[in-house]
Amino acid sequence: VQLQASGGGLVQSGGSLRLSCAASGRTRSSYMMRDYTVGWFRQAPGKEREFVATIGRSGGSTYYADSVKGRFTISRDSGKNTVYLQMNSLKPEDTAVYYCAASTRDGVVAARGYDYWGQGTLVTVSS
Repeated sequence: VQLQASGGGLVQSGGSLRLSCAASGRTRSSYMMRDYTVGWFRQAPGKEREFVATIGRSGGSTYYADSVKGRFTISRDSGKNTVYLQMNSLKPEDTAVYYCAASTRDGVVAARGYDYWGQGTLVTVSS
């Protein structure tokens, strides 16, 4: 099973981007996104990877890092087998490589709790 993150780019401070995380692979990927907890993480240059947001299985509960709460929204489109991260009011400190990940566990915010990872997409916010 593979995850493909996309949607990154260069945006000015205060702007918006929407990241997508799609599943692919030899398994029944049409079920994957609603059967797994999906999270977004980010890693800025010289910093450790940090949690951003997560959405529970079957499109359930969401949870956000304090730094993005009120600005970012995570959502799931089961028909498209995709999880989105809508990012509004972007700040230069949001600049990072963003990764999506999937977990078989509920309520996971630690990176070590995720089983599958995408390759990352770069978000750059200019001031």
